[in-house]
Amino acid sequence: MKRRDFLHSAALPVSVAESRPAARPAETESGFAPNAVPRKITDNLFVFEDTCNVYIVRDGPKAVLIDFGSGRVLDHLGSLGVNKVEWILHTHHHRDQCQGDRKAVSRGIPIAVPAHERHLFADAENFWRNRRVFHLYYVYNDFNTITRNITVARPLEDYTTLRWGRHDFHVQPTPGHTLGSITLLATIDGRRVAFSGDLLYAPGKIVNLFDTQVNYGGEEGIDLGIYSMAQLLESQPQMLCPSHGDVMPDAAGALNATIRSLRSYYGIQFDSLTADNKPYAVSPHLIASYQTMSSFYAIVSDSGKAMFIDYGAASTPHFTNFERATAVDDRMRFVEHSITDLKRRFGVKSVDVAMPSHMHDDHMNGFPHLKRHYGTKVWCYENMVDVFENPRGYNLGCVLGESFRVDRAFRNGERFRWEEFEFEITHSPGHTEYQMALFTTIDGQKVAFTGDAFHPPNRADASMRHSLIFRNHVENDSHLKSIRKLIEHEPALIAPGHGKPFVPTRDMLLATEHKFRRQQQAFADILPDGETDFGLDPSWVSLYPYQLLLTPGTPQPVEVRVQNYKPEAIRMEVALVAPAEWSIEPRSLKFEVPPHSKVKQPVRVMVPRDWVAPSPRFAIACDVMRDGKYLGQITEAVVELT
Repeated sequence: MKRRDFLHSAALPVSVAESRPAARPAETESGFAPNAVPRKITDNLFVFEDTCNVYIVRDGPKAVLIDFGSGRVLDHLGSLGVNKVEWILHTHHHRDQCQGDRKAVSRGIPIAVPAHERHLFADAENFWRNRRVFHLYYVYNDFNTITRNITVARPLEDYTTLRWGRHDFHVQPTPGHTLGSITLLATIDGRRVAFSGDLLYAPGKIVNLFDTQVNYGGEEGIDLGIYSMAQLLESQPQMLCPSHGDVMPDAAGALNATIRSLRSYYGIQFDSLTADNKPYAVSPHLIASYQTMSSFYAIVSDSGKAMFIDYGAASTPHFTNFERATAVDDRMRFVEHSITDLKRRFGVKSVDVAMPSHMHDDHMNGFPHLKRHYGTKVWCYENMVDVFENPRGYNLGCVLGESFRVDRAFRNGERFRWEEFEFEITHSPGHTEYQMALFTTIDGQKVAFTGDAFHPPNRADASMRHSLIFRNHVENDSHLKSIRKLIEHEPALIAPGHGKPFVPTRDMLLATEHKFRRQQQAFADILPDGETDFGLDPSWVSLYPYQLLLTPGTPQPVEVRVQNYKPEAIRMEVALVAPAEWSIEPRSLKFEVPPHSKVKQPVRVMVPRDWVAPSPRFAIACDVMRDGKYLGQITEAVVELT
């Protein structure tokens, strides 16, 4: 699925809800109004001081507004010779930026909003239905969200450009004041202007502190804000136009002063900033970045081309907070990192190839960005391909909510060459079924890139640490398969998915193998006889795709997938449990699954053209019998209508 198609599908729950609005009482208005008139900044740039600063970019009789406040700016545009507003562009979702948006919608003015806060405009009512107030530890100020849905004409995607007449508005991600905040960069009357929202208020100051706290006792927005300001400096703006406070004509001076001020405050309680995370050279051709959310590695060829092994979030704050704030139908936000350092310090000229150690989003949520902005090719182990290209198909842990194309896939044990390096790739299950181990020699040292299969030991038995997440697809011997590959290859260095590279010893590897044997036996001891792998796999019966996009009136193929872990065949009877008005062919399935194999059975589903969904997003179930025993509705799929 292409990115634009994904975004279209992400919007679907909102569009369905908006097509059937419930009757609601009209909202009262206070009648309050700002005592202000537009003030000239440059010939074609003005500011109107409302509940927030509303910036007017004029082009003849037309204008774009940056943020909207109460909407009273519309009463003053005639004095500037403006008779048409062609866009309202929002920097973030807080009510003081957008409380008048319904007025704009009623006049047919299109509204564009930060992509990662779209749901807080277009699906605000659903947000309020589900926002927890009791047991409040997620103290993030998304409470400053509008109370009614607003129609959104366009999401402002990070690192993209909105062209309007002679002006290009570049969307720079600048989380800090909110997690989805953006800065809009444009050249206006010959000056490079940054409409920076509430990233900073004045040189050395921010508008408040409470908006920077996401989790109980945290200062996440300070860390994110410092990083955002450092990244914004790279764009070399000349003037800053904040949402609150005065225009700052010395952008670099204001940003640097605020970074210094925030660093001083942050250092009172915390000591690790994303902005200070730097890659280091393990050896001349192997660069590691271990302070990022997950470790990632750059193998640098003599030609200056780089192969990335993983490329996830810039830091733990960038990952954990974006993950928690992500709407159910969106993808986690990604902010670029490290590449400038790799070019400046280590001679990287291009990011030629990126390979994921496994399919988890914390290790590869930067891959679509690499493909879009650097032309990077993605190579991976063969069983990851469909997860990346069709992420809606699966209900696995940590699936990235955006598809991207894989350029090359490898089989277990396959050898290949990239630049001057020789590689061998092997299947390495355990942490997840969709994981590889990659072996190569770099600067005379045999290195194993192992993802999250193994971590440095901290146990009395000297074994390496590992993780066990059943939603990732684990079988009783998965971890044993991985450690045996490691023992067989005897690497001099393990480059793990988290933390610094470390040197394994043979005793360490053997101790780990022994631990995994004990784990395998424990699985058998705990679970019913003959049912071990069924008791480890929550999706041994599944529907594919798991997240169904159905178009009323159009038949949609669905697969029932069954994994048999038994040494003998099993007999299956399966029926979809869905709304009675739907057409499902066949209504039920009877089939046999051979020993130790997986079977896929097709079903055709069609929703009537005039069928009305009970909600924008809902579930259907699958009733199951195995070998004559009724197991019930043990699996399901999530449905959205296009």
